[in-house]
Amino acid sequence: MRLNSRRALRKSVFSVALLLGVIVIASPAANQRVRLAPRFTPGQTLRYRIESRSTTTGKTTTPIVNPESGTQSSQAIHLLVRLDVLDAQPTPAAGAVRLRATYEKSSAESETDAFDPDAASLGDQYARLEGHSIEFTMKPGGELGDFQGLEEVFTDRSAAEPVVSWLEVLSSGSGFPRDGISIGQKWSSERPLSGAPLSGLVWRTESAYLRNEPCNSSGSASECAVILTHFKILRRGSVHPDATPEDYRRNGLRTSGSWTGSGESLDSISLSTGLLVNSTQTSTQDVDYAITSASTGSSIHHKGRVESHSEIALLPNQM
Repeated sequence: MRLNSRRALRKSVFSVALLLGVIVIASPAANQRVRLAPRFTPGQTLRYRIESRSTTTGKTTTPIVNPESGTQSSQAIHLLVRLDVLDAQPTPAAGAVRLRATYEKSSAESETDAFDPDAASLGDQYARLEGHSIEFTMKPGGELGDFQGLEEVFTDRSAAEPVVSWLEVLSSGSGFPRDGISIGQKWSSERPLSGAPLSGLVWRTESAYLRNEPCNSSGSASECAVILTHFKILRRGSVHPDATPEDYRRNGLRTSGSWTGSGESLDSISLSTGLLVNSTQTSTQDVDYAITSASTGSSIHHKGRVESHSEIALLPNQM
C-alpha cells in the first residue's frame, strides 16, 4: 500500500500541464489578444531535456508492524527525448496526430532509508529505456492514447508514469481561453484528480500571461510569452465525512482523511513557433488518509509529504 500511494503521488505531481506544442495564430504584440492551439507538421522533429526530482517523507501504519519500513525516499530522473511527428492534419480539429518519442538518453537514481525492491530496479528500467521508442496518438480533444512500445520496458504501467506524463503537455493548449489571451490576462480551470484514494479531489490552476521577453540570453531575436501558473489540490462536493471512491467501495473498503497540495510553474513559449522553450515547476503535497476494511475493521494509515521539482527545456536551434 505504501508503494501504491507513493506512485499515485508521483503521478499526480508530475501530471500538471506545461504548455508544449502550441502555435500562435494571431499577432503577439503587447495588449493584443492571441489564440493558442496545438498544431504539428509531418516530419517535424523536436528534442527536449527533462529533469525531475522528488523527495517523499512519511509513514505507513498497517495491522502488521514492520520495524524496517522506510520513512524517506528520493528519486531523480534524467531524459533526453526526440519527438517525431509521424502524421498530422492541417488543423488541430481535423483529426488525430500520431507521434513517436525516442528516449535518446535515460537514467534514474533512487535512495531510501529502507529496503525497497522497486527502488533497486528503477535504475535498470530507465537504462533499458535508452534508445527505445514509443508511439502514441493525440486526439482532437487533446487526449493521449494508443501507446505502443511502453510495455516492452515497463511491465507496471504506474512505474512508467514519469516517462509518459510529460507528454500530456502536448495537448495543453486546450486549457487556454477559447477567445485567446493578452498580456496581463488571468484565467483558471479545474479537473478531477484521478487515482487518489479519496473522492471529490480536484486540481485547480490559476494562470497569468505576465509578459513577453527574449527566449534565451544568447542574443536571439526570438521572443517568448511568459506564463505563470499556480495550482492547488482541493476537495469538492459534500461535507459528508465518507470520502470513499466508488471503486474502493465495490471492493469492501472505506477511506477517510485529507489530501492537499500546491505549487507553481513558470513557462516560456516561443511567439514565433508556439513551442515550449523551457518550463520550471515546483510542488508540495501532503496526505493523511486511512483505508479500512468494511468487513474486518482492519486499517492502513498513511501520512506523508512529497516535494517535487522538474525542468523541461527545448534544445537550441529548434525554436
